[in-house]
Amino acid sequence: MRIALTHNLRLSSSEDEAEFDTPETIAAIAGGLERLGHRVERVEVSGPASLTAARLEAYAPDLIFNTAEGRRGRFREAFFPALFDELGFPYTGSDAWVNAVTLDKQLTKLMLREHGIVSPRGVLVEEIGQVQQVVRAETGLKFPVIVKPNYEGSSKGITQDSVVEDPARLKDVVARALAKFPSGVLVEEYIVGHDLTVPLLEAAAKDRGGVLTPVEYLIDEAELQKRKFHIYDYDLKSVAYDAVRVRAPAQLPPTVLEAAQRTCRAVFQALGCRDLSRIDLRYGDDGELYFLEINALPSLEPGAGIFISAELEGLTFDGVLGKIIESACVRQGLTDLRRRQSRPVKKGPLKVGFTFNVKRVKAQVDGTHDEEAEYDPPKTLQAIREAIASFGHEVIDFECSADLPYLLQATPVDVVFNMAEGFRGRNREALVPALLELLDIPYSGSDPAALSIALDKGLAKRMVRQHGILTPDFAVLSTGKERLPRELTFPLIVKPVAEGSSKGVHMKSVVETEAELREAATSMIAKYQQPALVERYIAGREFTVGLLGERRPQALPPMEVVFLDKHDIRPVYSFEYKQDWNNRIRYDIPPQIDPAHIRAMQRAARECFTALGCRDVARVDFRMDAAGKVYFLECNPLPGLTPDWSDLVLISKAAGMDYRTLIGEILSGAIRRYKERERERREKPLLEKVIGT
Repeated sequence: MRIALTHNLRLSSSEDEAEFDTPETIAAIAGGLERLGHRVERVEVSGPASLTAARLEAYAPDLIFNTAEGRRGRFREAFFPALFDELGFPYTGSDAWVNAVTLDKQLTKLMLREHGIVSPRGVLVEEIGQVQQVVRAETGLKFPVIVKPNYEGSSKGITQDSVVEDPARLKDVVARALAKFPSGVLVEEYIVGHDLTVPLLEAAAKDRGGVLTPVEYLIDEAELQKRKFHIYDYDLKSVAYDAVRVRAPAQLPPTVLEAAQRTCRAVFQALGCRDLSRIDLRYGDDGELYFLEINALPSLEPGAGIFISAELEGLTFDGVLGKIIESACVRQGLTDLRRRQSRPVKKGPLKVGFTFNVKRVKAQVDGTHDEEAEYDPPKTLQAIREAIASFGHEVIDFECSADLPYLLQATPVDVVFNMAEGFRGRNREALVPALLELLDIPYSGSDPAALSIALDKGLAKRMVRQHGILTPDFAVLSTGKERLPRELTFPLIVKPVAEGSSKGVHMKSVVETEAELREAATSMIAKYQQPALVERYIAGREFTVGLLGERRPQALPPMEVVFLDKHDIRPVYSFEYKQDWNNRIRYDIPPQIDPAHIRAMQRAARECFTALGCRDVARVDFRMDAAGKVYFLECNPLPGLTPDWSDLVLISKAAGMDYRTLIGEILSGAIRRYKERERERREKPLLEKVIGT
């Protein structure tokens, strides 16, 4: 199967990341899944949720193997299962409801008491004023008590100081805990006794409902001597872990172990846990079994309790992972480890067509031989192919030529990753998308209308201006002899109205007089066989913003193009600079401007993206004048994707997105539309049948 391994990666010893998986754990899980014969895609989820969704859409997994804890909030463990449900992907582990409930220790105990499960008496404290209620006799709490965060796992916030014997000291301990965990802390009776952990592996030990043999954590005697209270605190779990070992089965009377298994089976059933889980109990000196907490996302670190207990069932590390997958597949109808037939997604990899223009003529720095400047060099095309193929898809090349319509009809594909610039005319970028729409093939990137509008700089400026976005005053000259509008004041900049990649924009494109303007415009019109755009030159700083997504695009951090020649009083991001940039410009990501300006620029970029009807990907260029006003220059919905060179690639890399992920995010839009089309095709006959009935 194609499996996506979703996880939070632990990169520091910070307590904030205590629940995350170490690189070694993720490598071990991925290795185990691969040894079982699965193809594994590691998906780290700590970035924006839109990025996680896009990566999953691009990979189109058969199953998600989920260990992701989420990053913040009382419902963080529920977030990703809810996202998977929304995207329609099967996944391992419990659903969002179970993860939300079990993260709340107090709520879990209240629910379980209705099922006869015994737990220590406790009170949830959300503000310091409640402490007085805890120490009053009528609460029934007996000291010592233990203070712990109510919505945390991995023993976060639990230390030897968490156990309070003196009621007078409780307020200070609770105050410190609330300062660190403001969502609430649980104050409950400290039970003197013996800790037990009982794992659930639903597809194993089926005669016991998947409940494995209880295990115990043994602490070295030398370490125990340092501690007054025998609790598995954060220091033992994350710092002095070498002093702890797991023993299975726990060395307690068989009747106690059997009672622990019965209790845990009742807990798992009452809460609806699936596939795997873990319950912590305490066998009190009073002979009672107390439920402490449940973890619906237990650790899968090699050597964890679930693996030690599973060894008693004859299961290896890989065997445990296989059982988790087995129960997830059975539960979600993935018979024979394949997708359910009802899913509107093609089984296995997709056939991805790749449309492009290949650059065979290299432009000179002075702008000569620039007719293929917008095309992509072979190295860029190969990098894109490899990125698409790395998601498991089959890539089929379609060079943009007169034969393209026949080739697309003769070679069926599921979706198309479009990079084709077309050949000529102001609608050239729309030619391939229009053809794909005619053939009903989903594709990445903007539709024909958006591509045509954005390529025509004059039309694009009119569109964004109607949406209240600043753009320099401009005029479009068809002959070069037209009268200039009064509002146009020198200096002005002259450029072709429908070209990209800075074609026709040179260091001499900024003109100071009308004579210079007429000469530049007539020369440009003759060379490029199209009108010239003339606009007011904005003296100031130049920025570009990358955007990814569709209806609510994600604006990446702006990139500033810093001109290094301080003697150049009219700098422009010219064709010469783009071809030979090392000594002339510098790219700052993020730029050295205040956060308010960055947010304003990102907001303006999103508004431009929406106004022009873009989707999946675009790059928007701005100039900021000395007063801090931001002016729209142009939008490129087919931005360059050359590794380590193109603006969008540099921006995404600075935002923590590698090249492969960037390509996957762009492709995910096409896959999403493919799924929607397939769903509509499947539902249409049923709808017609219902209407007919």
